[in-house]
Amino acid sequence: MAALSKKLRGVEGGRLMFWCPGCDGAHQIGVGDGPGPRWGYNGNPDAPTFTPSVLVTYDGPDASKDGAPPAICHSFVTDGRIQFLSDCTHALAGQTVDVPDWEDA
Repeated sequence: MAALSKKLRGVEGGRLMFWCPGCDGAHQIGVGDGPGPRWGYNGNPDAPTFTPSVLVTYDGPDASKDGAPPAICHSFVTDGRIQFLSDCTHALAGQTVDVPDWEDA
């Protein structure tokens, strides 16, 4: 994993990672050429924009129990800000926050 800025990390396979404060974990997305889904990226590691939206489902602390659907994090990342959509299952649903710095930055 390589630091591209205080906000982004680069990983194998043309993927970028940013820290999600709603999930308290990193989200990875593919950009540029390569296998799997790919997002548009504005090329600005300090104020990234990814298109289209980023949808992550996972089994986490805010996941529903008893066989119900997994946790959801759905957002738009625009000019270094994360707009969490209302279908998020975490506490930041409906809020917009800055993409946080990585703690090791």
